[in-house]
Amino acid sequence: MDQYLLSGDIGGTKTLLRSVVARDGGIEFHHEHLYDSHQYDGLDAILKDFLERSGCRPVAACLAIAGPIVEQQVHLTNLPWVISAQAIAEKFSIPAVKIVNDFEGTAASIEILPVDDLITLQTGTPSSSPMRVVLGAGTGMGVAWLVKRGQYYEPLATEAGHIDFAPTSAIQIELLRYLMTRYHRVSIERLLSGQGLTHIFNFLQSKATEGDHLQSIGLNTDDGATVTRLAFEHQYPIALQALNLFAEIYGTYAGNLALAGLCRGGVYIAGGIAPRIIRILQQPGFIKAFCSKGRYSALVSEIPVYVVMNPKAGLLGAGLLAQRMLQQQAASGGNQA
Repeated sequence: MDQYLLSGDIGGTKTLLRSVVARDGGIEFHHEHLYDSHQYDGLDAILKDFLERSGCRPVAACLAIAGPIVEQQVHLTNLPWVISAQAIAEKFSIPAVKIVNDFEGTAASIEILPVDDLITLQTGTPSSSPMRVVLGAGTGMGVAWLVKRGQYYEPLATEAGHIDFAPTSAIQIELLRYLMTRYHRVSIERLLSGQGLTHIFNFLQSKATEGDHLQSIGLNTDDGATVTRLAFEHQYPIALQALNLFAEIYGTYAGNLALAGLCRGGVYIAGGIAPRIIRILQQPGFIKAFCSKGRYSALVSEIPVYVVMNPKAGLLGAGLLAQRMLQQQAASGGNQA
């Protein structure tokens, strides 16, 4: 008997849903659709449209959502949506619904991503350590641990993207002071996100000498795409400097997380920004900052570092978690609510 599974990657910018069918001991692709999150008042309307388009009735659903999950309910970080697993299960008659943090979904995908979906920034010394970390800048900054438990790696959600920004150079101290005039508190997400890249560009522009032809360029609050375009297509010096400073801050933060979790199993840089600036991340600045940990520099230099290039990693991870939900249903002989 065919059994349909639903997975989703739901963020402040886009919502991507996919259905697959479990058939003859395997999983086959069924349907996929991308939605502009801002065009909808909530997830219910999107789910209704998707289920009508796909014509499937899922037996299990796993939705990776950008926001902190509390008792299977979440208020999205960058949208005024409140989502409840129980409410979805009841409204759409889905026997088992689970919501996870979006980076739990991305982290879960690491087990199944092919090698071609990863670009190595630091080879390090591969280890069978039970600890990995996945982080990524996009609309915000997401972080999840991966802990080896039995046969699988289990993703653990965090809100580590909201810890304080810790500058490590004179220009970063200036940047912090610049942002402190605008925000009561400066978290790392204020720097490592699309909004953060814009902040860095505007800060560097404010330091430009009088008469600099770039000084008149003013970017909106979240215009990281313009910064990358100015850098790569026009070779604008301030935009290139902004990307290099962004990469240094990114490397420092990734190295801090590697130390915090002693993640000898690897550090995985995901999110929407990294693939777009891979040329910058492959330059020495990122890994130099990653490894600049004083007496622990030798330790972090042995930790493998990868960039996740697959933009659907979160969706793939949610799909894997949905498959495990189905396996758990079969093992328990019943449904999960």
